[in-house]
Amino acid sequence: MPKSTIPIIYSDRFLDHLTGSFHPEKPGRLTAIVSALKNSDLADRIEWRLPTPVQDRNILAEVQRFHTSEYIAKVKQLSDNGGGQIDGDTITSAQTYEVALLAVSAWLDGVDRVLSSGQPTFVLARPPGHHACASTGMGFCIFNNASIAALYSIEQPGIKRVAILDWDVHHGNGTQAAAWHHRQIAYISTHQSPFYPGTGWQDETGAYGNILNIPMRSNGNIDAYLAAFQQDILPYLNQFDPDLLIVSAGFDANSEDPLASMLLKPQDYGVLTEFCLGLQGKLNRKVLFGLEGGYDFQSLSESVLAVVRQCLS
Repeated sequence: MPKSTIPIIYSDRFLDHLTGSFHPEKPGRLTAIVSALKNSDLADRIEWRLPTPVQDRNILAEVQRFHTSEYIAKVKQLSDNGGGQIDGDTITSAQTYEVALLAVSAWLDGVDRVLSSGQPTFVLARPPGHHACASTGMGFCIFNNASIAALYSIEQPGIKRVAILDWDVHHGNGTQAAAWHHRQIAYISTHQSPFYPGTGWQDETGAYGNILNIPMRSNGNIDAYLAAFQQDILPYLNQFDPDLLIVSAGFDANSEDPLASMLLKPQDYGVLTEFCLGLQGKLNRKVLFGLEGGYDFQSLSESVLAVVRQCLS
């Protein structure tokens, strides 16, 4: 019987979004992950897939599912002028606009792949997206990949409900805003609190009770995450019964990460992945993983490998 494989959607073009050598969100994040995957014992079970070129789909219409035309034009103008700052943390370069559009395309490809195969897929793209709001980027994020993917998903045949699980150490304020008034989209977040960006409190529950925030104290380890999954996240997801689960897969809750104060280990992300893949109902392994944060190259690479390994088990 042939071994299972997993598609990973990636392009070297994602390295062309330049933020400066001292910025945490830099191209080396992806080169470290790609190297780890290609040199792992799973290398022959990975299907490397290029994202659909932006000119081959109406990508602006897709981005406008969430972002304003004015903001999209601002990002383009900054890139056309050689780059600049959206805010103190969020940098654009000459290629950022095109690269960010390609990242959106990759996430949409991921949705298509999961829905057609019924099996998990990993989108390995940057810039990340979960802090990006309708009218501005922030927190290293340009376009909100997960939100656009969710809004795209609910227009696909047979898809009535989509859940976004955000296990990045920072709360995805932009994604929460995108989901807030959409009955068909649930947003669930585990995040260090109080912490950047200062959102994600338990009383932020969405217009339809479709938001579940689980603020976590610093120095939380896998036991804290297991409690959150078993007591809150899994019951919530089982009740919502999504047709697709999108995971905003940030890996900055690792103990080695320089930007946060949580204590996860890379292998712990395999445990969280097992929970996601084990959800039954209509979901049954229809899970899309997409990269968000994670800034220590070693733990980041090992964490992605742990997710991929669990998907192949």
